[in-house]
Amino acid sequence: MDLIAALLRVHFPVSFEQLSADVPAYANADQSPDARMRMFERDKDELRALGVPIESVADEDGAISRYRLRSRSFYLPYMQLTPPAPAAAAAPHRPRGPGYQALPVLAFEPDELAMIARAANRVQQMRHPTLAADAATAVRKLAFDIPVMDGGVREIMLSPFRGPDPEVLDVLDQAVRRRKRVEFDYRSLERNAHAQRSVEPYGLVFLSSQWYLVARDPQADGLRHFRVSRISSATVNASRPQTPDFDVPEDFDLWSHAESRRAWELGDGDAISVTVRFDSSGTYAAGATALGESDPDEPGCRRFVVRRVDAFVRWLLSFGGAAQPLTPEPIVVAWRELARRTIERYAVAP
Repeated sequence: MDLIAALLRVHFPVSFEQLSADVPAYANADQSPDARMRMFERDKDELRALGVPIESVADEDGAISRYRLRSRSFYLPYMQLTPPAPAAAAAPHRPRGPGYQALPVLAFEPDELAMIARAANRVQQMRHPTLAADAATAVRKLAFDIPVMDGGVREIMLSPFRGPDPEVLDVLDQAVRRRKRVEFDYRSLERNAHAQRSVEPYGLVFLSSQWYLVARDPQADGLRHFRVSRISSATVNASRPQTPDFDVPEDFDLWSHAESRRAWELGDGDAISVTVRFDSSGTYAAGATALGESDPDEPGCRRFVVRRVDAFVRWLLSFGGAAQPLTPEPIVVAWRELARRTIERYAVAP
């Protein structure tokens, strides 16, 4: 922060010696000049990595020994809310250029601000802790220049947010980064029971509007997906804190694994093999036939690995009869029961 302030204070390229007078860390007499220069280089590289556009400028001899931070490259322009233009008026000219730097102001029309407000509100409804916090921060920044009531911004700022326990997320994140076993109390929705679990965490992913811990369960000798919002009392193995407890397989890629998961595959319940017949006469279920695996014993059918029966039968019901489960019997019964309740709910009296 001292380095940024020192660079913004001047309007011309300055040398490291000139910056040292305004940055206390660089004026430490106990350090050698080389050590202070290395500290400056590290700070400069770190700020550049964060997006601060510090320029290196050549001096009269052609040596790169001066530095500059242009205020117009660092600060955003002022924002304003423009009144709606008459229907017959021509669209206002907006200068084109490299990003926001070509604009003296960032002007929002009322409908544009309302769209931003609705988008931020939707992000919060997704229950993504990181994105929800970013959206709230963006709205607060808008409110500095634009009246809070415009565009429904006040509604966003007051929208309640419920998500997983931040402390639990932090503990799980530490366990993933350090490759340490983690223990926690888990409330299983499928079994409707609490159990103490000890797992090897491979990663955290955000799927179907929920955070999941992807971990190997040594007892089951397989990967499981634990919804973070159902985890409590999480603790990282404290023995040998600097030594990993396990190795993640070299062929395991978290993002590929996450992209291949469906809602009915998530959870720690026992896996069930389900056979589904799709109606091939129409195109409505054509995309679904690419999921699952082919069934050599049942032409026109697909097999699915299901851990969450409720999510799977809801998905089947969305095809309006073009997808019908054949086995096992509990899935067939659950699908028929859900269809019956849905019909009763939306039935219209004669």
